[in-house]
Amino acid sequence: MHALRYWDYYGMTERFTELYDRAMKQEVFSNLYDIITSRENILLAYRMMKSNKGSKTPGTDGKTISDIQKLSDDELVSVIQTKLQNYQPKKVRRKLIEKDNDKLRPLGIPCILGRIIQQCFKQVLNP
Repeated sequence: MHALRYWDYYGMTERFTELYDRAMKQEVFSNLYDIITSRENILLAYRMMKSNKGSKTPGTDGKTISDIQKLSDDELVSVIQTKLQNYQPKKVRRKLIEKDNDKLRPLGIPCILGRIIQQCFKQVLNP
């Protein structure tokens, strides 16, 4: 599974394992925001998003992962950390996709930075 290799690459395996172990003991957490906004977690979220085929689909701002790839790691981390200081998600692009039974299902496509931010939270809250 590539996610675990990415965890190791960014040094997050031990941290996520610790969060999981503490959650299993019903512990109360504090300072999760520091982990969510950490450089390693942001870069891991970016890597996870980059490997997702949906990252090539633009949100309402028209940007895709290729626009984000132009940023250095430092620039990306700075942009995400700055946005998270007062985060206001952008509108989601609505797309109707066909299901197997010929019905349509609505799909919401967030902006690419919004997807990376969502992934930052998901990685920390899931364990």
